Amino acid sequence: MNFFFMSALQFVRYKHARFSARFPEAFRYSRSHYWMAPVDGAGGLWRVGFTKFATRMLGELVDSDWSVPEGQEVSPGQSIGHVEGFKAASDVLCVMKGSFAGGNDFLKQDACIVRSDPYEQGWLYAVQGEPEDGHLDVHGYIELLDATIKRMAETTHAEPGDGDATGED
Repeated sequence: MNFFFMSALQFVRYKHARFSARFPEAFRYSRSHYWMAPVDGAGGLWRVGFTKFATRMLGELVDSDWSVPEGQEVSPGQSIGHVEGFKAASDVLCVMKGSFAGGNDFLKQDACIVRSDPYEQGWLYAVQGEPEDGHLDVHGYIELLDATIKRMAETTHAEPGDGDATGED
């Protein structure tokens, strides 16, 4: 699948304590830390990936696998595959309504691209359809992220550098 994203992405910078990241302004975001972006010229095709926050929590990816075939109808909250990282393994949840259009084949060659280039080459999967209800714009996602990080800080006693969600972009 070699379609191009929107050209000239504009980013919004976020910083909280030692965690900083940039988030594409035109993307949509889920409450489960995925981004969704329409693919230019592809008529309703969207790519989905992990936000920079999610990649920090998961660590470097080493493998991904999809449990649904291309063309199958998918819905928000459905487990459609899994990823495995150095820090954790996780189900990949669908954040779109529509038809599964496949996973990113490049991840089989270099799964680390999900962390190093999460918003362009490091996308996870594509869906022909539309984002889930309740998706957020970048400013809504930043508010959610702020509350999430504050809650994590209140409930954990992690030292800086202990694999928590801190670090610079």
